Amino acid sequence: MFSNLPPVTKALLIANGLVFLLQQLLPETTFAAFMLWPPGSDGAFGVGGFLPWQVLTYGFMHGSMAHLFFNMLALLMFGAPLEHVWGNRRFLNYYLVCIVGAAVCQIGVGIWAMSSGQPPYPTVGASGGIFGLLLAYGMLFPNQRVMLLIPPIPMKARTLVIVYGVIELLLGVSGQQPGVAHFAHLGGMLFGWLMIRYWRGQPPFGGGGRKPPGPRIVR
Repeated sequence: MFSNLPPVTKALLIANGLVFLLQQLLPETTFAAFMLWPPGSDGAFGVGGFLPWQVLTYGFMHGSMAHLFFNMLALLMFGAPLEHVWGNRRFLNYYLVCIVGAAVCQIGVGIWAMSSGQPPYPTVGASGGIFGLLLAYGMLFPNQRVMLLIPPIPMKARTLVIVYGVIELLLGVSGQQPGVAHFAHLGGMLFGWLMIRYWRGQPPFGGGGRKPPGPRIVR
């Protein structure tokens, strides 16, 4: 199955796996400059807080094997079908925009937390991009039935997107699951939604949406 994956999905799976392997082999200080730190923080391990490339590099690191496994499983499930539909370049652009969008939202949360007296903390993980893929899958294949792992409940993709979005919002607002970047997940979904609307020429990027051209008659 792995040999039949589209190239960008395969490359992302390999890249995330290799980076996680390096995280296990090398000291944590090696990766401190590539984690996402909020601007204005002193960081840790001698890192001077936020650095521009962190909005991308944080998305290729993970905090645990379970974190990596579930993200890569979702990338496999939702990323491959989307890449088949969109093509390699559009799929990669979409995924990276979701990663960066999640970083932007998480930076805002980090700045707010620091202003409230909380210490700065780094963010790692591909979850922002994964939640963006989940949203896109729900928009392109709304009636496709998918099976949750925990609990094993089948539901339509559109329903899955709504359920996960509501859960992330409630957990983020309530703060009941500290250490998880819920607003980064929502940021990945938000920027993914905006990008799809941009491609479709829909508000706020267009007047009222552009219908695709009808079929041509070849004589």
